[in-house]
Amino acid sequence: MKILGEKLFAKDASGQLLSRIGTIFFKTPGLVTVRGVHATQRLLWIDTLNAERAAKGIPPLSPEEVAAEMEDSVDLIMTEDAVYIRPDPERMDLAFKADEELQKLVSKRRIRFLNTHAAKVRNALRARGENWRMARQPISQDDMKRLILDSHVSIDHGCIYYYNRNTGTRFLTVGGYAEIAKLPPAEFREQAREVVALFSRRNRMGNPEAEVFPTTTPIGIAKAIQHLDVDRLSDEELRRATDKIDLDWRMSLPADLRDESVENFAWRNAMCAALTRVSNAPEIDGSELIQGLSPEFFRQIEWLPGARIDRGELIFDPLWDEYTRTRDPELGQVCDPRVRNIIFNFVRFYRDLQYVNIGRIANSLARHPEAGPHRGSIYILQMKETSRLEPYVAILRFQKWGIAEHLDEGKNLLQSIIEANDYADYIMDRRLMCQQLGMSLPQYVGFGQFAEPYHGHNQYNGTTVRAYYFIRAYTSGTASDKVPVGKFRNPAYAKKFAHLMGGAAAMDMIVGRLATKNGENIFDTNYEIVQQGLDGLPEHVAVLDHAGSFVGYLKPFEELVAPYAEVVRRRAPYVKDFAAFG
Repeated sequence: MKILGEKLFAKDASGQLLSRIGTIFFKTPGLVTVRGVHATQRLLWIDTLNAERAAKGIPPLSPEEVAAEMEDSVDLIMTEDAVYIRPDPERMDLAFKADEELQKLVSKRRIRFLNTHAAKVRNALRARGENWRMARQPISQDDMKRLILDSHVSIDHGCIYYYNRNTGTRFLTVGGYAEIAKLPPAEFREQAREVVALFSRRNRMGNPEAEVFPTTTPIGIAKAIQHLDVDRLSDEELRRATDKIDLDWRMSLPADLRDESVENFAWRNAMCAALTRVSNAPEIDGSELIQGLSPEFFRQIEWLPGARIDRGELIFDPLWDEYTRTRDPELGQVCDPRVRNIIFNFVRFYRDLQYVNIGRIANSLARHPEAGPHRGSIYILQMKETSRLEPYVAILRFQKWGIAEHLDEGKNLLQSIIEANDYADYIMDRRLMCQQLGMSLPQYVGFGQFAEPYHGHNQYNGTTVRAYYFIRAYTSGTASDKVPVGKFRNPAYAKKFAHLMGGAAAMDMIVGRLATKNGENIFDTNYEIVQQGLDGLPEHVAVLDHAGSFVGYLKPFEELVAPYAEVVRRRAPYVKDFAAFG
C-alpha cells in the first residue's frame, strides 16, 4: 500500500502527532496522512495518481475514475493511542476493509469505530461480537478532559481548532481566534485565510468544516468570519476587522465560558457536548446499542472482546490470539479469562447462537457503593439466537464469597468449597423467602459455574477451583435514585412515584433489608427500578436484587422506619404538593 505522509502515530520532536487525520483508498490501494482536511487529502491522492500516470505517458483519470477513487475511500481520525474509522453506514463493507488493512499496520486493539449512533454501524459490529470497538463516550471528568485535549488540532498552521470526530467539524474558540492575532503579518494573513476558507466549506458528509464555539454564539459572528476578504484588505484593515469580530464574540460569551480550560467545569461540559454530537441522525445516547438500557447504566459498561458463531464454529475475537501470543499486560486488561469461560458456557447451553458480546460494569451506580476486595464482579451479556429477532440481554453477577475468597482467608480447600456452596444455597433461599412474601424480584434467576485457576498467596496457588455466578434478564427502567428531578414537578408523576415506592419500602422493611457490612439502609440506592407506562407515569417498581435481605429483620419497626423518610426528604425541593407526596 502506497503511503503519502507520515506513518500512523508518528510524532514530532515535541511528542505531538504529525497528523490527526487520514484517508485510506481501495480502488488504487493507498493511505494519505498529509496534514490538511479529508477533502484536501483526497485531492492530493488524485493529483498524485495523475502525476504517476503522466510520467508513464497515460492520460489523467477520467471524471468517472476520479469518482470511483473518491467513493472507495474511508475517513480516519488519529489520537495519541487509537485510530478511529469513520464509516459510511451504507458502506460497512468498506469500513471493515479499512479495518483489515489497518490491522497490518497497528494492533487491532488500537482501531475503533465512530458513527455508532447509526443502527447499521452498531448492528454490524455487534454481529461480529465487537461491541468493544465502538468509540466510547466519555464517562468520567478525566475522560472528558482527555477527549478535549486529544481533539485540539491544527491543519496547515496553528493548533487552534477542536475537532468533532463524528461530524468532521472543527470548532474555533475565541481563545483560538486570539492566538491568530499574535502572529506576524504574513503568518496572520495565512492563518486568517485558512479560517475563512474552512467557514465557507462543507465536508462530504454535508457538515460545516468549521463552526464557532460555543454553539449558542450569535450567527453574525460566523458570518463575519466567513465574509472576511483576506486578500483585499491591507494588514491594518485586516487587523481592525478581526479585532471587531474578536470583541463582539467575547461580548456574546456567557461568563462561565470565558475561561477556556479543561479545569473549568462549564466550559469542559459544553466543549465535550460539541465534540460528541452527531449529525444526520436523531441525538441518541449509547443506550440505543441495547434497547431499553438506561443511559447512566450504559455509560458504565466496558465492552470486552466477544465471539461470533459461524455455522456452528465458535470464533473468538482475534485479540485473544494476540494476547495468547504476546501476553501483553495492556491486552490482559481487556482479554478477561472469565469472559472466555462465560462464552464457552453459553455456547454449550444454546445450539443456535449467532454472537455473544460481554461487558464489564466498570463502576457501581449505587449512591453509597460497598467497598472491599470481595464484591463479586458484574458483567452484562448480549447474545443473539438465530431463531429470535432480538438479542437477549442479561446481568451476570459472580458470587461475592466463592471458593477463591475463602481460600484468601486462609481456609483449606475443602472448607472453602463447603462454605462457598452453603453461601450459594443461602442466596437462593433468601430469594425464595422474599419472593413468597411478595417482593417484586426478577422472574427468573439462573445459576452457573466454571473452572478457573486460583491465583493466591498460599499453597493452593495454581489450583483449579470453581467460580459461581447468578444470571438474570436485564430489567429496563430507571433506577429510583436516578429519576430526573424535573419529573417530580409533575404532581401526577410525584404522587404515583410516592405510592409505588411506599409499597416497595413496606416490603423492604418486612424483610429487614440492610447493607451486610455496616447495617445501613440501602433502599432507593439503585436496587429499585421505576418502569413507566405509555402515559409517562410510573407504573411499576421492580427490585433488581434481594441483597441485604433479612440482615435486620429482627430489629424493631421504630428503628428501621426513620431512614425511609429520606426518600421523601431528598425530593421535597422539587415537589409542588409536598403533603400529597409525603
